[in-house]
Amino acid sequence: MGSGGFELPPGDGGEGPDGGGAAAQDGTADDPPGGWEAGVPPRSGLGEAGLQPGAVPLARPMEIGADVGWDENDWAQVRTRAQRAGRAYVWLNLVEQRMRAVVSAVLRPIYEPVHGEEWVIAAAGPAGQEWVQRAVAVREVSRRKGYLLDPADDTLISFLTLPQLRELMVQHWPCFEPYFADRREVELALDELEVARSAVARNRALSETVLAQAERMCRRLLEVLGAAPRGAASGERLPVDAVEELVGDRFADVVGVHADRVRLQRQLPAEDLFAGARRLDAIGIGLNLLVQNYSGRRLVRLAEAGCRVRLLFMNPASSALRRRERELGLKKGELARSVETNILHMRRVRSRLRDDGAFEIHVFDETPRFSAYLVDGDGSDGLAVVQSYLRHARGMETPAFVLRGPGRHVSGDYDVEGALFPLYREEFDHFWADSRPVS
Repeated sequence: MGSGGFELPPGDGGEGPDGGGAAAQDGTADDPPGGWEAGVPPRSGLGEAGLQPGAVPLARPMEIGADVGWDENDWAQVRTRAQRAGRAYVWLNLVEQRMRAVVSAVLRPIYEPVHGEEWVIAAAGPAGQEWVQRAVAVREVSRRKGYLLDPADDTLISFLTLPQLRELMVQHWPCFEPYFADRREVELALDELEVARSAVARNRALSETVLAQAERMCRRLLEVLGAAPRGAASGERLPVDAVEELVGDRFADVVGVHADRVRLQRQLPAEDLFAGARRLDAIGIGLNLLVQNYSGRRLVRLAEAGCRVRLLFMNPASSALRRRERELGLKKGELARSVETNILHMRRVRSRLRDDGAFEIHVFDETPRFSAYLVDGDGSDGLAVVQSYLRHARGMETPAFVLRGPGRHVSGDYDVEGALFPLYREEFDHFWADSRPVS
């Protein structure tokens, strides 16, 4: 043993258990003959019996036994977190860019003539000295390491976070007041975004409630700051989504796909789809989405408010409907009676109107290819629900597609050739021209 600590035991396996050194002299039963003379050390290992007195044993490597793999449930949770964080990030990014543009547009003309490029430091003042200096340091590091890929980002205001932009706006509210009337609304909206912003910045989980609240607040802030997404004027029927604005050109004008009508109505109930419509064109076998999910009184109020309604039912007496009954395995006349009931109900609605010419009911005899509900199809904020008829599936069970009309723009353009809404509107017009009115 040395003067400063312990020594490792020699490689000869140390003394035997009885301390007599027999193991060191003669070897063990497992050692090859010849011992050291044969050039092979004994098998007595460190940490086993046979250590010299005072020697420190070395711990053997431990097997932790942790399972670092992810099963299907783990992957599903991770994907859900990533999807929610991605949606929230898009909204927060839009708000932050808008805030940066507004703060720059209002404060820069005030401070830049005196302070030049350091106008942000001057605007922050003593109260913001700490965070503005931190932003300066981050910008210098980004310059040095080549992180500034766009020269437009080589400005100090590009390195301010959303809370810091909020502080600049609050500190200089008299400068912003001519443009935004309600200071408290802006502050509360930005404060409510902090929960989502903090979670996204640190890759923590976002609940559906927090995500929905963040999207509402971001949409409201963009409206207050004068940068509401295109299509927001379509009421609350189905507001344009920020992610839809970014990737909408990849999916034509399809903004929703649902496995069946039940899932569709969870997101877009009939009262939201048809409420406030100026024009409603519908084609299908029995139009159950409208007739069975939207009350007659509401339809009367809708028509009295000026909505023009055109309904196309399949003729319950046609041979095409009988073929459809056989496809679905229904009894003879079962589907025909259901369609007749729906038509009679719509006739009662029409009879209660002062101008029954604005509520037209027609029937067609052809084999149905799809059902479609075109809401405000002649305007810029149209919306459509389309379902194809499958051979052995009822309309309730077939996939439903939600299409947005020409009011949704991507980069300011609307690709008519790649859009589906005009195709179904044109198909409706063809069917309507070949149909017969119901008296």
